[in-house]
Amino acid sequence: MAQKGLQLDRETFSCSICLDLLKDTVTIPCGHNYCMNCIKTHWDEEDWKKLYSCPQCRKTFTPRPVLVKNTMLADLVEELKKTGLQDAPADHCYAGPEDVACDVCTGRRLKALKSCLVCLASYCKKHLQPHYDSPTFKKHKLVDPSNKLQENICSHHNEVMKIFCHNDQQCICYLCLMDEHKGHDTVLAAAERTKRQRKLEGSRLNIQQRILNREKDLKLLQQEVEAINFSADETVEHSEKSFTELIRLMEKRRSDVKQQVRSQQRTELSRVKKLQEKLEQEITELKMNDAELEKISQTEDFNQFLHNYPSLSPLSESRDSSSINIRPLRYFEDVSDTVSEIRDELLDVLREKWTNILLMVTEVDVLLAHSQAEPKTRAEFLEYSREITLDPNTANTRLSLSDGDRKATFMKEHQFYSSHSERFNECLQVLSRESLTGRCYWEVERRGGGVDVAVAYETISRKGNWDECGFGYNNKSWSLRCDKNSFTFWNNNIHTLLSAPQSSIVGVYLDHRAGTLSFFSVSDTMTLLHRVQTTFTQPLYAGLCFFYSSGDTAELCKLK
Repeated sequence: MAQKGLQLDRETFSCSICLDLLKDTVTIPCGHNYCMNCIKTHWDEEDWKKLYSCPQCRKTFTPRPVLVKNTMLADLVEELKKTGLQDAPADHCYAGPEDVACDVCTGRRLKALKSCLVCLASYCKKHLQPHYDSPTFKKHKLVDPSNKLQENICSHHNEVMKIFCHNDQQCICYLCLMDEHKGHDTVLAAAERTKRQRKLEGSRLNIQQRILNREKDLKLLQQEVEAINFSADETVEHSEKSFTELIRLMEKRRSDVKQQVRSQQRTELSRVKKLQEKLEQEITELKMNDAELEKISQTEDFNQFLHNYPSLSPLSESRDSSSINIRPLRYFEDVSDTVSEIRDELLDVLREKWTNILLMVTEVDVLLAHSQAEPKTRAEFLEYSREITLDPNTANTRLSLSDGDRKATFMKEHQFYSSHSERFNECLQVLSRESLTGRCYWEVERRGGGVDVAVAYETISRKGNWDECGFGYNNKSWSLRCDKNSFTFWNNNIHTLLSAPQSSIVGVYLDHRAGTLSFFSVSDTMTLLHRVQTTFTQPLYAGLCFFYSSGDTAELCKLK
């Protein structure tokens, strides 16, 4: 009985934030007591909204109350400690708002140590013990504490879902097999989890190998930086010594050479630095993906594993490790040779050779595979052609898709599409199913009035006004508006009127890594309409938009 009273006293004089006995006790205006440091830290986190709340009763205060130590209560706690009242032992830590609580405990519940997928309950250390001691629980599956155990129960039949339906890509119970999933392709959820776990491990190995390749490329670029710096420094030093021996006229030339070399050095280092940053960014993203895959792979609850598995975004296109090809170059050494030669000649010879010096400086180049030339002829562009289809889930209800989802038609009446969060609500637009990275080329044939041929990030808004959703009206899309008699390029709500021959076919060339997007008028020849040079931070999707009259069509051409 005395022990029960002691436990009551411990709870009465405990801080509800840290769950230990009160220290430097303060009482806030609503009457609740806290450790001074605990409530101060809690209010510091709320300082940004200038509204301060009690963690227990949620009453709010403004301005922030001044904390004053409750001397009487602090003295009482100290006296109780002398009579045997102590902080709660670590093994009896109570569950907080973010913790999983034991389902067996009554009153103030303790933190759960494990959750059981068979019992669909969570247990603290004390109440978990029967699962270890009794043969009855021998085959039960224990996992880390989870608040989502009830998601393993079928909402229709109130049975545990142990079966995975391939047709609908979801977990079901055995009664579902006799109902809406009758005749579907099904397997045990545990078996499906094992199968997908193997695929996930394969993806992780792929990511880890790509990380190694990118780190190797990064090392090569660092060596290139050192070589450029060494060569440039040697050339400048050599030029300084040579030009010092020449007359006053050469003083100006000496300064010019130094300036040109340093300028080209900065240019080359800047180019290499940008490639370094891209590789470092890719390595970071790959490590984040690896960490995400590792987290999912360690999920023991197979239902949660299968629930999270489809959310994984596809890996971006891998770059071959040989994409960084550093080949021996003399960099600025030719400049030094030319300067030495001029030093030994007369002033009139120097004037003749001056142009050669500048030419040798500007021809220094870091030849990397990343800077491949853009195709010139249509045949060369077609080498990068992509089969692209339109995604019905994104199509506005006034657009009808046909010809294998490659053709879109502007209709008078709304089409009967299912509700989907990816569908454009107001703008008469549609995006492709396929994401576009690397080098891609496709063509769009239009008939009728105005059509926008565009690319956009998947994150472009689907609900809202034109500034948010319209192709070319924001910084998430780039669009070529094709009127009956003109072309206009749009990006971030800024438009550029283009002068070019009309054609019913528009070609689009994307070099995602290089940040290049080009639009062409395609007929017997290809005429460049507009080229964009930027940095693409996400995969792109092809898009079509209509804005004139019903009956207008646009079709993604078959190029293979």
